[in-house]
Amino acid sequence: MMLDVDDSQLVLVDYQARLMPAIHEGPLVLANALRLARAAQLMQVPVWGTEQNPDKLGPNDEALRAACRKTLSKMSFSAVSEGLVDLLRPPARPAGGNARSLPKHLQKPASQTLERNTVVLAGCEAHVCLLQTALELIEQEVDVWVVTDACGSRTERNRDAAFDRLAGAGAELMTTEMVVFEWLRTADHPVFREMQALIK
Repeated sequence: MMLDVDDSQLVLVDYQARLMPAIHEGPLVLANALRLARAAQLMQVPVWGTEQNPDKLGPNDEALRAACRKTLSKMSFSAVSEGLVDLLRPPARPAGGNARSLPKHLQKPASQTLERNTVVLAGCEAHVCLLQTALELIEQEVDVWVVTDACGSRTERNRDAAFDRLAGAGAELMTTEMVVFEWLRTADHPVFREMQALIK
C-alpha cells in the first residue's frame, strides 16, 4: 500500500521556538518538516499545524507556520482532544432541498468521515504530543503515516520508543523522501523538478 496524494492531509506538531533547541538533531528535524510542508503545498495537500502551550513554548517556526492553513493552539498533549479532527473534516454543507424534502428526522445524518482519511504526521516531541495525537487518530479510524526523519524528542531513546509503539498500533512509518516520491508516483509529474530540488 502506497501513500495516496489525493487522500492525504499533513499535520505538523509543535515545532516551537523554545522546544526545538532541546530536540535531538533539531535543525534536521525542522528542515525535513519544512520540506514536507513545501511538498504538500506543491501537491495541493492541506497542511495543518499545532502548538503546545504557545505562551510558554513560543510559536512554531515562522516559515512552517506560514505554510499551514491553520495552527491549533492546545494544552492537551493530543491535538485530537483539542479539535484536530474538526480541522481535518471539511465543513458540513448546508442541507438543500425544497418543500418536498424529507422531514429532518427522516433524513440521513451527515457523514462524519474525513474527506481525506490519510494523515501524514510529523512533529515533536515524538513520544508525547506526536504519539498521543497519532494514537487518538488511529482510534478514530484515520490512516496515520508518521514521517520519522521529521520527528524528534529530546533523546533518541524516547523518539525510537515512540516509533516502536506507533508501528505496533498500526501507523505506517516513512521518511520525507518516501512521502515526496509516493505523492509524485512518476518523474513525468508537472512538479517533479521542484519536488526533486526540495530533497537535494
